[in-house]
Amino acid sequence: MTQPTKVAVLISGRGSNMEALVRAAQAPGCPFEIALVLANKPDAKGLEIAAAAGVEALCVDQKPFGKDREAYERAIDAALRARGIEVIALAGYMRILTPFLVDAWEGRMLNIHPSLLPAYPGLDTHARAIAAGELEAGCTVHLVTAGVDEGPILGQARVPILPGDDEPALAARVLEQEHRLYADTLATFCRGL
Repeated sequence: MTQPTKVAVLISGRGSNMEALVRAAQAPGCPFEIALVLANKPDAKGLEIAAAAGVEALCVDQKPFGKDREAYERAIDAALRARGIEVIALAGYMRILTPFLVDAWEGRMLNIHPSLLPAYPGLDTHARAIAAGELEAGCTVHLVTAGVDEGPILGQARVPILPGDDEPALAARVLEQEHRLYADTLATFCRGL
C-alpha cells in the first residue's frame, strides 16, 4: 500500500471541518493523513482539538507580520515544507491569500465553501441564499486559485432550504454536509495524485 498523502489543515477558529478530516483520516485505507493543523491565531480552538487527537498543532501568528501578508505566508510555506506536506486543506481559514502562497501550492490547495459555487462566493452565504428565495443551498470543495472562491469545483453537496429557515438552522444542516463532503472529496483528490 502506498503511503498516505500528508495533508496540512489551515484553520482560524474552532475547526469543525478539520476535526471531521482528522476523524476520516483514522479510517483504515484512508489515502490521506492529517500531518499538521496550522492556525493563524493562537486562540484558535481547533489547535486544542488537533493536539488532543495526536496531530501536530502549530500557530504561525499573523500579528507579528503586520500588513506584510506575503512575509507571513512565506513563514507558513516554510513550516509546511519542513514537514513534508503535500496538500493543503483550508477549513475555516479566514484570510485571503496572496499570489505567493496560491502559486506555491497551485493544484494542491483545497478549500470548502458554504454555498453552491459559483453562487454566493465570499461571506454571509446562508443569509444571502435565504434572502434571494433560493430553494436549496449547500457546500462546495474547490481548488484554490487567485480569485476568491473561483477555483475548479471538485465536489458539491446540496441541502434544501426549508420554509421558515433562518441562517443558523440552514448553516447547521450545511455544516453536516461539509463534514462528509470534504473528507470524501479530499480522499478522491489524494487517490488521484
